[in-house]
Amino acid sequence: MSRLASKVAIVTGAGQGIGRGIALVFAREGARVCVAELKPHRGERTAEEIRAAGGDAFAQVTDVGSKGDVERTVEETVRRFGRVDILVNNAHGFGPRADLEAIPEEQFDLSWRTGAQATWWAMCAVRPHMAARGGGRIINFVSLAMDRGDAGLGDYAASKAAIASLTRSAAREWGRQGITANAIAPGAWTKRGQDYAARDPEGFARAMAARPIGRLGDPESDIAPVAVFLASDDARFVTGHVFYVDGGAHLG
Repeated sequence: MSRLASKVAIVTGAGQGIGRGIALVFAREGARVCVAELKPHRGERTAEEIRAAGGDAFAQVTDVGSKGDVERTVEETVRRFGRVDILVNNAHGFGPRADLEAIPEEQFDLSWRTGAQATWWAMCAVRPHMAARGGGRIINFVSLAMDRGDAGLGDYAASKAAIASLTRSAAREWGRQGITANAIAPGAWTKRGQDYAARDPEGFARAMAARPIGRLGDPESDIAPVAVFLASDDARFVTGHVFYVDGGAHLG
C-alpha cells in the first residue's frame, strides 16, 4: 500500500475518531504524518500506533483555535520532514446543543474560531509550501448539519457552511498552483454518535433505519479511504467538491 509514498500529511484532531483513522490509514499508505492534536496524550498515542506499525509520525500539540499554534504546526512539519503535501482540517471545537437564541456568545465564537478560522489559517499556512513544490491536497471537514439546519447546532452548522465556502474559494484561486481543495461531510461512528446512541437509543435506531446504508461509518474503513483518494494522485483532477461520506444520509 503506497498511494501516498513520499508524501507528508498534517491531520488535525488526529488523537481520536475520524482524525485518528485518517492518520493511521495515511501512514499505512506510505505518508509521513504530523498528528496535530490538542490533548498531548491522545496525539502521542496515535503517533506511537503509527511508529509501532513501521510508519513515521510525530505528535504536535495544536490548539486549532490559535493562529500561532496552527502556523507553528506547519512550520514544525516542514522542519522535520522538509515539506507538506497534504492538509486535513478535521479538528473542530463545539459546545452543547442550544436553540439559536440561547447559544452563548462565547460558544459561537469557539465554533467559528476552531472551525472556519482554523481552516482558513491552516490552508493559508500550507499554501506557499505546496505551491513551491508544484501542488498539494487540502481536505476539509464539513457536516450534513450545514444543509439540514439541524436544531440545536446553529453555531456548528454555520461554521461548517463557511468551511465549505472556503474550500470552493481555495479550489478556484489555487488550482493553477497545483493545489486541490475538497471537503468531506462524514457520517461516522465517533464519540458524538456514541453519545447520541446512549442518550436516545430509540431515536438513534430510527435515524439509522432511515439511511440507505443503515449504520454510521467506521473512521478507518469507511471515511479514511475517501480521504486517501482525495490525497492521492488519482484525485489530481478533482477539486471544489463536498463528498457526502454518510451512508446516503444526505438523501433524506
